[in-house]
Amino acid sequence: MNTDKTLVFHQRSSALIRSLNLRLLPFAMCMVLPLSAANVSGRVELRDSKDTMVSKKGDYSGVVVWLEPVNGEPLPVPQGVRARMVQKDKTFTPHVLAVPVGATVDFPNFDPIFHNAFSNYDGQLFDLALYPPGTSRSQRFNRPGIVRVFCNIHASMSAVIAVLATPYFDTTQKSGAFELKDVAPGEYRLKVFHERATMPTLNALSRKVTVGAGGLVLPPIAVSESGFLVVPHPNKFGHDYADPDERGVYPAKRK
Repeated sequence: MNTDKTLVFHQRSSALIRSLNLRLLPFAMCMVLPLSAANVSGRVELRDSKDTMVSKKGDYSGVVVWLEPVNGEPLPVPQGVRARMVQKDKTFTPHVLAVPVGATVDFPNFDPIFHNAFSNYDGQLFDLALYPPGTSRSQRFNRPGIVRVFCNIHASMSAVIAVLATPYFDTTQKSGAFELKDVAPGEYRLKVFHERATMPTLNALSRKVTVGAGGLVLPPIAVSESGFLVVPHPNKFGHDYADPDERGVYPAKRK
């Protein structure tokens, strides 16, 4: 075979290989890419509530909804997540915050007084100690659970952080609507948390759901607040709260 014929042969062979590769590429991509993710949406309705924001204004916000695999296999959660819970006007905002395991939450103090965010039961224990206006402290949450947050100075301040071992979660809007985005098709256990619902009520709301490639729209989820009681909480030392003074100084020991 002369040189010219050899060159033509190699050119034709290369063109054929490229053509075959282009035809096989979509098939190869289908073999390695996961099934298309879908969205799961729905709406929560609060019942039997004594809270005026619910009973008079129809505010169904602050309910956490999430999915966990039925088979119990761990899901990859987003890494390096950073969230914020502001302290202003002696209030934690947002009142209910959902984050994945491993997230760090900042607690900036925007009040002209001292604060001391802490949690000493349920979920992860932490104590940010006393810190002044215009400063911020942070806490990393390394294990799943419901963390109830308080201020050691102001008894009226409270909040909830739901730390979840799943990337599929959302907190309801005022209308009660929620949407879990980019859920991989499969079988899951739907779970709900609402701070003014009893554990038996929440456990009864758990259910198995199947998410297909086209997504899933759930029927309304009714969460009853019947049986909920307001219970005073102690400070971080396990004592009743003393009256705070205007300087934001809180005694470490009861007098």
